[in-house]
Amino acid sequence: MDAYLSPWTDVAAAFARSHGLAILPFGACEQHGPHLPLGTDTITAQAVAAALADRLDATLLPPINYGDTWNNAGYPGTLSLSSATVTAIAVDLGEALAASGAGGLVIVNGDWGNRNPLYTATRSLIASGFPTITLDYPGMDAAISEVRTSRAAAPGLAHAEEVETSLMLELAPDAVLMERAVSCYPEFPSDFGTAPMQLHRFSPSGVFGDPTDATAGKGRAILEATVTASLAVLEDFIGGILRERNGASHRPHEPENAG
Repeated sequence: MDAYLSPWTDVAAAFARSHGLAILPFGACEQHGPHLPLGTDTITAQAVAAALADRLDATLLPPINYGDTWNNAGYPGTLSLSSATVTAIAVDLGEALAASGAGGLVIVNGDWGNRNPLYTATRSLIASGFPTITLDYPGMDAAISEVRTSRAAAPGLAHAEEVETSLMLELAPDAVLMERAVSCYPEFPSDFGTAPMQLHRFSPSGVFGDPTDATAGKGRAILEATVTASLAVLEDFIGGILRERNGASHRPHEPENAG
């Protein structure tokens, strides 16, 4: 169920039944080269979140369109939040969901820069007693290795190249400008991946790799594998919520004056 398009009464009923999960896509407004939209990370996170909500009969929340994208801030159009703001948004929404009767929160993270702040938020919400988990696209790396034909610009890096272009060709083909796609394999500094740095200093285009090998079929395969792996990760998380809810519903009532 899409919460944004639903009356509050329907959302309340969804939270009250079964696991009562809410699923939040957390994206970014970040450059993805001259051929992909700024909303690439949000579009991908929303697609995975929507598929999970459909498969789990969960409530899909409106996406967060901004994230911690400081490393891309040198490219006009990138709009970055601080790490503290990302954490605060996730915590505030989690607390509101708990107060609304949701059984738990699944955050689908669409951008690398959000990982640490969302982990902090997840830990805070769990400590407060509200079940929360953040998914960083489980299964995606393995799926990428199965379909990638171009060379990666750096180990584990997939930005505005074959992988993300394939995802967008599957999800938002009208927003992909393949005639502008350029290959770029920059020279990385020796401390790349270990120290915070601005990416525009060594990739003028914002591309890291070769987007010209992209196809919608590759994007579809990556998305399907990511959803399948995410569902496997969520099995124990959902089981814990169901046990807690069933246990609470069968707990004997204790009189208020019981000594």
